[in-house]
Amino acid sequence: MTATYQGNRQQTALITGASGGIGYELAKLFARDGYNLVLVARTGQKLAQIADDFKQKFRITVKVIAKDLSIATAPDEIFQQLQQEGIKVDVLVNNAGFATYGFFHEIDLKPELQMMQVNMVCLTHLTKLFLKDMVKQGFGRILNIASTAAFQPGPLMAVYYATKAYVLSFSEAIANELEDTGVTVTALCPGPTESGFQQRAAMEDSKLVSGQKIMDAETVAKIGYSGLLEGKTVVIPGVKNNILAQSVRFTPRKLVTKLVRNMQESKD
Repeated sequence: MTATYQGNRQQTALITGASGGIGYELAKLFARDGYNLVLVARTGQKLAQIADDFKQKFRITVKVIAKDLSIATAPDEIFQQLQQEGIKVDVLVNNAGFATYGFFHEIDLKPELQMMQVNMVCLTHLTKLFLKDMVKQGFGRILNIASTAAFQPGPLMAVYYATKAYVLSFSEAIANELEDTGVTVTALCPGPTESGFQQRAAMEDSKLVSGQKIMDAETVAKIGYSGLLEGKTVVIPGVKNNILAQSVRFTPRKLVTKLVRNMQESKD
């Protein structure tokens, strides 16, 4: 274990959506390198199991906070709890997020509002709360999980694609603002990834993922983690994903939208 310190204090990473997928794999990487952790997710029992495992394997401290991030008060509650306990966050990983799938006019409003709250509002709120102290101390890292969805419109996942476009734009903008402060902001933009994401969105039968060889969460996390430590602003895992993300800039938007619609549709 190579413990990472800020001054004489061991650094702490806060990771949302840490109970599985990319969030869990990122937490494991931070733990391996000696960071203390604050793990946030809805499932407190799963987080407790992860915390026990990490404590034994990596000899770090792990704080577990069970919160539903679709509730507007959650970011303030997390921040206040850590303030009261004297826990300073050096790395913020805004990983929590989910999607809905189907025609916009047919999907219930409630889950889409909850998705916007988690994917955009909570991410922005947590960044606002923790960033000020990072700038004050002259050091900090923020990793926001966007997606290759951020680079184009997404019929059948219209709101999800829009939320990820927001995350990318927001991350790039504040990364520029924070130059020379000692604080970096990285947007990780993975393509489809093996996790529980597709099941929750009920999109397992779409051409985008059905029968496709897609990247696993561990690989995505390792690429994102390296990019974060290197201070990169945008990280797109995989050559194919990079090519697709860049090619949309030179393709008529109407055609791009049609192509995405075709990929999103069910194989049936």
